[in-house]
Amino acid sequence: MSKTQLTNNYLKHMSQNPVQHFLIENFYQTMLNLAQPLDVSSLLDVGCGEGFTLAKFAEKKIGNTFEGIDYSKDALSIGKKTFPNLTLQHASIYDLPYQSSSFDLVICTEVLEHLKNPHQALKEVLRVSKQYILLSVPNEPFFMLANFLRGKNVRSFGNDPEHINHWTIFSFQRFIKKQNAEIKTIRLPFPWIIFLLTV
Repeated sequence: MSKTQLTNNYLKHMSQNPVQHFLIENFYQTMLNLAQPLDVSSLLDVGCGEGFTLAKFAEKKIGNTFEGIDYSKDALSIGKKTFPNLTLQHASIYDLPYQSSSFDLVICTEVLEHLKNPHQALKEVLRVSKQYILLSVPNEPFFMLANFLRGKNVRSFGNDPEHINHWTIFSFQRFIKKQNAEIKTIRLPFPWIIFLLTV
């Protein structure tokens, strides 16, 4: 597979940079620690990319069925080869192909900051959840600062050109509270925000 076919997310996960590797592993460990005590069977990852997050949950045996949707056909193509045991399909976050309350836990990590209409997207995520939702977004301005300090996106002061929404922990809380969901737990693995919600 040529480098042009590889997604940014895939390259991030395959990076040999020790700092990046540490930050990503800390992010996953924080999320898995939040999910471990939950009594969940069915999991959906909305914006699953290549399936790295779902694979972590499957490895830790958090849940029994693991499905993921993504809009990127390139990411899904990589994911189906990398994690053939996962169920990954093409769909839009704005129109999830599932009935309401279909999954015990819905995961949506590193997605909302990319979207023109994050409110509509979150409504769909909440709709298909039976009980729990795990959300994550970059914690600004720390995410941009971390990028800048490691020489990434220097011309834009660390801002990822694909990020069109920028939240602090306080503005993200306000965003969540506009929806019909309860914030159960907040964690801040640098440089991200992770919220566990209940519906």
